[in-house]
Amino acid sequence: MEVKAVIERQQKKKNILGKVDIRAYTMIGALVAIWIFFGMLNETFLSARNLSNLFTQMSVTAILAIGMVLVIVAGHIDLSVGSIVGFTGGIAAILSNWMGMPTSVVIVCTLIAGALVGLVQGWLVAYRAIPAFIVTLGGMMIFRGALMGITKSTTIPIFDAKFIALGSAYFTNVFGIVLAVIAIVSLFVSTFRKRKSRQQYGFTVSPLPLEMAKLFVISILILAFVLTMNSYKGIPFPIIFVIALALIFSFIATKTTFGRHVYAIGGNAEAARLSGINIQRHTMMLFVFTGLLSAIAALVLTARLSSATISAGQMYELDAIAACVIGGTSLMGGSGTIIGAIIGAMVMTSLDNGMSLLGMETFWQYIVKGSILILAVWIDIASRKRKTN
Repeated sequence: MEVKAVIERQQKKKNILGKVDIRAYTMIGALVAIWIFFGMLNETFLSARNLSNLFTQMSVTAILAIGMVLVIVAGHIDLSVGSIVGFTGGIAAILSNWMGMPTSVVIVCTLIAGALVGLVQGWLVAYRAIPAFIVTLGGMMIFRGALMGITKSTTIPIFDAKFIALGSAYFTNVFGIVLAVIAIVSLFVSTFRKRKSRQQYGFTVSPLPLEMAKLFVISILILAFVLTMNSYKGIPFPIIFVIALALIFSFIATKTTFGRHVYAIGGNAEAARLSGINIQRHTMMLFVFTGLLSAIAALVLTARLSSATISAGQMYELDAIAACVIGGTSLMGGSGTIIGAIIGAMVMTSLDNGMSLLGMETFWQYIVKGSILILAVWIDIASRKRKTN
């Protein structure tokens, strides 16, 4: 009973955060402010072409952040994802260019390689009790060196049009409209089902007008996104990867026993262990997920660049961690959302894109992003102190 109560408290806390997530709304407001600011300084920023490029650039960071959220929620960290992106991207390029394998085989082999890398690192963390920081820091250097070795420190171009389409293709206008309609209908159906379920069990629900207003605003944003993308070339293929993975891992995090156990582990590992949760198995699976998602990000990046380089993925682990923290994931573990991480990735990419359009020197870009990361952690610590007082 005691163990069950611990898990229920963690789940209740997560549900409350999901229902009234002030931090998420603040980040959305900050993102809008960033867009308005850069749009006023450079009219190109808000053009359909630049926004399409921005979403495409964001996709790799967002995919990595999706996996990083769960790792951080469980109380760990993965510093190797950037090097895994480079390493598995090199494998994909070698299979496609040097060995002439079809795209389907390249994709499968790359995904298997990423999952195996994650499995090895997860096993070391979970079953050999080596701190994740050390394992993944070592992995960051090992896989970067392995990339140099397997590619002979050369750039390997990609010529397979099907492979390149993974990172540079666009969906037609009709597909975008259909996708928007499905998303809006699904949003309304899921919201009213959840509302009805809460009422049946006697839980409080938001006022119906407020709920409808929120749904209306979200629907407008979905339509605006699709129409803006359609005014250029259509919805970039990498964004579909992000949407699909976000839905899958949001479901895993919020609707499955595995996800509830991950939050319980991050909230109180000892209580989770006493409750019978297999912490070792869950930890290893989290690193398998990050390895797999890193391989997916590698496929998207390699396809978008039409080549694999030894510098691919450098610093991506820091961008992914920053996206999670800015999106509300606590480095102390126990709290964080997939959608928050994606918002954080958009904030980071928008800053990169906007500062590049303004011609700001690279060192200023690092200073600004680093300052925002520190500010996000400061806000997280301050908010936790207020809750405990």
